[in-house]
Amino acid sequence: MKTKAGVLAGCVSCLIGLWIIWTPVAQAQDKYPSRPVRILIPFPAGGASDTIGRSIGEQLATQIGQPVVIDNRPGAAGRLATEMLAKAEPNGYTLVVGGVGPLAISPTLYKNLPYEVERDFVPITRVAELLNVMVVNPSTGAGNIGHFIEWARKRSGEVRYGSSGPGQLDHLAGELFQRLTGIRMTHVPYKGGGPALVDLISGDLQLMFSTYVVALPHINSGRLRALAVTTPQRRALLPDLPAVSEAVPGFGVSNWNGIFAPAKTPKHIADFLFVEFNKALQAPEVKKRQNAAGIEPGGSTSRAEFEKFIREDTARWAKIVKDANIQIE
Repeated sequence: MKTKAGVLAGCVSCLIGLWIIWTPVAQAQDKYPSRPVRILIPFPAGGASDTIGRSIGEQLATQIGQPVVIDNRPGAAGRLATEMLAKAEPNGYTLVVGGVGPLAISPTLYKNLPYEVERDFVPITRVAELLNVMVVNPSTGAGNIGHFIEWARKRSGEVRYGSSGPGQLDHLAGELFQRLTGIRMTHVPYKGGGPALVDLISGDLQLMFSTYVVALPHINSGRLRALAVTTPQRRALLPDLPAVSEAVPGFGVSNWNGIFAPAKTPKHIADFLFVEFNKALQAPEVKKRQNAAGIEPGGSTSRAEFEKFIREDTARWAKIVKDANIQIE
């Protein structure tokens, strides 16, 4: 018959045994990352977001010792993948390459957006700037922004500018340009930037604020003329092109992309991702691949700085949308 002391000793031994078994399991669960990380891409393979995600993802995999899976989920101008992230487990294993459209513009454009940026996401870091350029048909005779403004003012109401669709970045860039210059133009929306460029080349349109990499072949052939970059300042990738703001004070359109995680992602995981993504952006191969696609990689100085940037950019786009009275159901 066992004594009380013997029973107690047996229980203690049992607890020690369980602790020995449980500790490695708990440590394995706490260690991040311990399995593949999935990055959602809101647009089809081969596009700018895809290039950003794949170039950074491959570098990230070598740094963290786990596979990084690229998952293209196009649809609803980037909102589909963004909504998927909002519903994902907040464990750091599902992320998204989020952009200005679904995260800074859509909250004002759409009344029934299936997510709220501040409530549903943890911004990790800004990762890239997709360059947009102001391009015109050579028939305008404009060799710089000043020439174009002078030419367009004589034809107020007759100038047509194209975009990849209502509420898209290139559409709103045109609205901002009109408001700051006082030139009245007609917006012609298309289903994508490619068809719009075709009509710009033919002369049906006179102006676009196109992504640089899409317009580049036509710029090189002389069928289109690039006058400026849309970013607030000149860019290192295109040092010879001025910024629109040099002729139009207050103009600045940033086609930014960043990494986001679901809300409630643990702080230590978000901080880990911030460090690793910013480290990946410094890799020469990442810079080379992105530069070739008209993209400039670049991270945030802190997660707090990125959050502040998003709030300010969202407020700025909200004003532009409201001033132009743009409504999309």
